Amino acid sequence: MRVTLRVARILLGVLLLGAVLALLGGSMVWMLGGAHDLDIAGVAAVNDRPADRIATGWTHYGGDAAGRRYSTADQITRATVSRLEIAWSYSTGDLADRPVALRRSAAEGTPILVDGKLIACTPFNEVVALDPGSGRELWRFDPQIALDQRPANLFICRGVAAWQGAAGDACASRIFVGTNDGRLIALSTDNGEPCDGFGVHGTVAIDPGMKLLWPGEFQITSPPAVAGDTVIVGSSISDNNRRAAPSGVVRAYDARTGMPKWRFDPIPRTPDAANAKDWKGPQTPVEGHANAWAPMSVDVARGLVFLPTSSPSPDFYGGLRPGDNRYANSIVALDVEAGEIVWSFQTVHHDVWDYDVPAQPGLYSVWKNGRAHDVVAQVTKTGLVFVLDRDTGEPVLPVEERPVPSDGVPGEALSPTQPFPIATPALVPDRTAPEDAFGITWFDRRICAGKIRGARMDGLFTPPSERGTLVQPFTGGGVNWGGAAFDPARNLLVVNMSNAIHHVQLIPADAARAAREAHRDKEISLQTGTPYGVKREFLGSPLGLPCNPPPWGIIAGVDLTTGRIVWRSTLGTTEDLAPVPPVKLGTPNFGGPIVTAGGLVFIGAAMDNYLRAFDVETGMELWKGRLPAGGQATPMTYQWQGRQYVVIYAGGHARVGTTLGDRIVAFALPN
Repeated sequence: MRVTLRVARILLGVLLLGAVLALLGGSMVWMLGGAHDLDIAGVAAVNDRPADRIATGWTHYGGDAAGRRYSTADQITRATVSRLEIAWSYSTGDLADRPVALRRSAAEGTPILVDGKLIACTPFNEVVALDPGSGRELWRFDPQIALDQRPANLFICRGVAAWQGAAGDACASRIFVGTNDGRLIALSTDNGEPCDGFGVHGTVAIDPGMKLLWPGEFQITSPPAVAGDTVIVGSSISDNNRRAAPSGVVRAYDARTGMPKWRFDPIPRTPDAANAKDWKGPQTPVEGHANAWAPMSVDVARGLVFLPTSSPSPDFYGGLRPGDNRYANSIVALDVEAGEIVWSFQTVHHDVWDYDVPAQPGLYSVWKNGRAHDVVAQVTKTGLVFVLDRDTGEPVLPVEERPVPSDGVPGEALSPTQPFPIATPALVPDRTAPEDAFGITWFDRRICAGKIRGARMDGLFTPPSERGTLVQPFTGGGVNWGGAAFDPARNLLVVNMSNAIHHVQLIPADAARAAREAHRDKEISLQTGTPYGVKREFLGSPLGLPCNPPPWGIIAGVDLTTGRIVWRSTLGTTEDLAPVPPVKLGTPNFGGPIVTAGGLVFIGAAMDNYLRAFDVETGMELWKGRLPAGGQATPMTYQWQGRQYVVIYAGGHARVGTTLGDRIVAFALPN
């Protein structure tokens, strides 16, 4: 009944939106600067280096090992994109075979093109190989994961990774996939059979290091990273259950045999660890997490792997782990062969806001003053963009430490400052005043204003409190795992973000369990082992709409030479939320963009069922193609037998509430 009433309120709200705010329709593009000049010589120099060569294929989750999500395929252009049509569509069978489990899944996968096969994974870790031109199934592998488990972050598989061995190697061309039940599996690219020489019959079972509270507390959701003969995996671990939680160890294995090569734990376990002085508790930390749950990236030439790490456990109280907690909430560069730290940069000190580093670090070559500068660009949940030198981790675009509120609850140990980029402001707001509360009617606007007035909100990094604190951007971002894309011809970073608020309230530990029992429809976590549990909820009106003003989803272009925001556009409409004419107010979005040499940005991500194309120079929406389900996945593109395809997994997202399905859809120009 609660769900039915909530849906009814949302539908009513959107109906009113359609009537009252239709005048807000249109493209909602804010041009904040002119188009970039194209330095053809510079781009050619950048792209001609063997380690950085960009092709018309898509060999890695992020397009290439660097995670640039850029393709030189240019058959589809700004002039021809309006003619795109569905070229083929493939059903994984999940909708028919796993209809109940599908309600606990998210189709976030991006296929790769390897050895003439388009290879993708389903949320249940089935791996399929398809003909790139027709979508015909070539082979299929099912790891038979248990469907009665309760995965911490839904059933998810964002992608697979490819490895090429030497001539004469058994199973020389391999596909690696991590599973929701904590396994790393190696498959033959030729036929999908497990590679017997890897682990035990093709599988390495990963030990999380401690007894789990339930099956699914520990899982692998993002693709492994492959560098030379090393395959590297992170993990996804349930938040906020306990202080002494599974650790966020990143593990490396020999790509041929599956034998362990090294382990990296972002949390110091001995007093002589390099970061021990940044964890100032009286004993060796018992906290877990600081895991790399998002995709990693690799600089093959430098022999470095770049990790995006998360917050320590639990998310919203850190009084028992005083200090900045270095290597958590950081970009960490490790030597691929030894697993040793080369450098690190922390984006949030002593995180108590669930502001993980949520996306693949982007390894880009920015053309400036006649030469290429190799950088790491990191987009974040806070809406901030950090640009760092790839060799040292020092900021290329300046960063300063700014004072932030540090008066947390008793026993807390907050940092008095946090790092802020100077050149690029936050891409989404970090606060909403009561007088700016959004509402369709006087009544719901007044309710929202009261909710805002009744909680603490002092901007970014306002401490969690017993009174209740507003966290904006909400803990889903800003940016989430969808990340960013880079156009090397324009030095342009393209990134999509959500604009919403969470209400976070700390509850004394002795009252947290009773509160959870009394409010089973709320998200209340115990944070066992700390003085506080926590309640987290979306800040919405009685009609179910966000209390902060729109747009609720944006996509933007940022010049990485100067940090200037070039354009910003609204992403998503109210279509598919209610049967009314769509209103372009933007929606929270999950999934990322890609860029092509045809001058286009392709993205799904929004809560309406579309794949969209934007002009990379202006941010103007040029085309949208209808999908059979939610497109909460990052698309990819490739050229095959003279035809360019753009492919997206349209399977929806159970937590977001978009239409569920099981289709991989390819768009192309008519033959």
